[in-house]
Amino acid sequence: MGKDPPRPRGLSYPRRTVVSMCRSIKTLRPPYADSVTEADMRAAALQYVRKISGFRQPAAHNAEAFDKAVEAIAAATGELLDSLEVRGGAAR
Repeated sequence: MGKDPPRPRGLSYPRRTVVSMCRSIKTLRPPYADSVTEADMRAAALQYVRKISGFRQPAAHNAEAFDKAVEAIAAATGELLDSLEVRGGAAR
């Protein structure tokens, strides 16, 4: 990763470190989730895109890219969950 951006004079804040993913993203595979809906996968994808983009709501000129990323990640999540093999049962 690159260097941190310069800090404005007089402001002090801790260095950002990527330690963990957003706490509101839930594990979507058994045994942590009994059933997973398309809405669950989209909500997780939305939280992920918000986290990595730094935008809760993108500006109009970024909305299409933001929405496209959410849909792609939701689709990838579905593919992942469909292909996981969980010991003792099916993934989804």
